[in-house]
Amino acid sequence: MGPVVSALTEPRTVARLFRVVALAEAVTWALLLAGMFVKWVLGTSEVGVQVAGPIHGAVFVGYVAVSFLAWRVLRWDLRTAALALIASVPPFTTIWFERWAARTGRLPLGETVARTAG
Repeated sequence: MGPVVSALTEPRTVARLFRVVALAEAVTWALLLAGMFVKWVLGTSEVGVQVAGPIHGAVFVGYVAVSFLAWRVLRWDLRTAALALIASVPPFTTIWFERWAARTGRLPLGETVARTAG
């Protein structure tokens, strides 16, 4: 097993990766919303949507993939995994979910993984 694959089985690494991708998903949402505002409200340019749209799409797919990885490695229950996935749809909800998951022990801050009850 290579070092990258090995790292993706470590709970702390997966938790850090999840945090980064959750924040990136929210930031790209903001960029896309700003681009949509410029395009549809101001009617001046489509460039914001043309640039931010694909970036947000890629980060969204990454967030979903990392959510599935976290479900497995961090031993999330189905409810937690479902909340992570649902959080990817409304703007900025990934930040709320990440904070909630950290506060409730679902994103490990230390060496151990908290097991979540079904």
